[in-house]
Amino acid sequence: MSAVASPPRRTLSPAAGLRALLSVEPSRGLVDEKFQIVVRNLTPGQQVTLHCVHQSEDKDFWEAFGHYISDQHGTVTVAKDASVGGTYEGVESMGLMWSLQPVPGSRTGLRLRKKDVLLPMVFHISVYDGHVTQGFNLMTALVTRVIERWYMAPGVQRVSVEEKGIRGTMFIPPGPGPFPGILDMWGGGGGLVEYRAALLASHGFVALALEYLSTADYYGSELTVDYFEIAYEILQDHPMVQRDRMALLGLSFGTSVTLSMAAYSKIIRPRCCVCISGSHVAPLQGSLIEAFLEFSKNMHKIQMKNNQVIWREVILPIPEDPKLKVDVGQIKCPLLLITGGDDQNWATVESAEDIERIMEKAGNRHLLHTLTYPGAGHLIEPPYTPHHRASNFLVNGKEKVIMLWGGQTKPHADAQEDSWEKILAFLQQHLYFTAPQARL
Repeated sequence: MSAVASPPRRTLSPAAGLRALLSVEPSRGLVDEKFQIVVRNLTPGQQVTLHCVHQSEDKDFWEAFGHYISDQHGTVTVAKDASVGGTYEGVESMGLMWSLQPVPGSRTGLRLRKKDVLLPMVFHISVYDGHVTQGFNLMTALVTRVIERWYMAPGVQRVSVEEKGIRGTMFIPPGPGPFPGILDMWGGGGGLVEYRAALLASHGFVALALEYLSTADYYGSELTVDYFEIAYEILQDHPMVQRDRMALLGLSFGTSVTLSMAAYSKIIRPRCCVCISGSHVAPLQGSLIEAFLEFSKNMHKIQMKNNQVIWREVILPIPEDPKLKVDVGQIKCPLLLITGGDDQNWATVESAEDIERIMEKAGNRHLLHTLTYPGAGHLIEPPYTPHHRASNFLVNGKEKVIMLWGGQTKPHADAQEDSWEKILAFLQQHLYFTAPQARL
């Protein structure tokens, strides 16, 4: 992939004898920050391809591209001009990010995720003459620019946490503090996932990315609710945290943990909770293994389609027995529930409907705010993250399968952008503003 290895080059635009100019601003910014791309010094009506390429930390190449036609001034302004072809179409200022896909010939089941948040994601954005769809590495670009996308804003501190048996990483915003605190929990994929917590800290929250599943102890985990309560207290007791302004954020199985802690814990008293692509089925009241064993009773419902694993039927129909669900009627803080209408991994839409019924009956429905995005899948991540309809996944921490997450690229990208904006607004409302327990 010479487009990555070579330095930025500029050649003459063939019809005009002028050097094409490419501007990408900001060239260094946060991953959730929009950039502006403008190409100048083209000939009027010139067909060009804007191409983006990125080499992941796993050494795989990802690319996206859009086909454009310059205006009467020989200019392409991505924020207002439509792509007429490529990996995205229409007026999409961030299409070169959210439509990234593995280059042809790549390994199957790839998922683009940042591991080392202390380093940026580096992208090479180039302009090619004509509407090109392949062979970019064999061509000479008219012009190339290199940009950096960061999860950590300047001044954010990253602190490893290994105390009282807890494993995690804390991210602290710059400034005198103290700041509100967020306990950030991912799902059944396990491991320590830091990038969302780093981005939350870049927006003014102390965030603790908590590891509670690893490939070593996955389904044999003896972790109990105490583990999450201790993690909460570690975060709450940190001198840079406002102890009375705490929140829980969970994705997938992290939602089960979040709802269980908010409903039952005498120690964890969050000001608000955010739950993404999860369910209230199989409450966590004892150990993790007990919750997983409950799921395992229905593993015969797992489906296979085109060699892809579909899990959503495992918790369907949503059980009527209240003992098999978190009693969300006991939750006393505002709850933001986010689901994808095409989630093929978990029955999140059906779960959200049942959660609403339970809370309506209990009298705390006013605390619930639900966002359901038609066409979005399970992996609703920070904005402009590439959509992965299916990817490699380790079951029980050891068996690799291709998991079907669901979603369509464009609606999923829209869901990520909109939901992230609403998550930040929700957290700011309930953690920064003075009125607690505000009705939604």
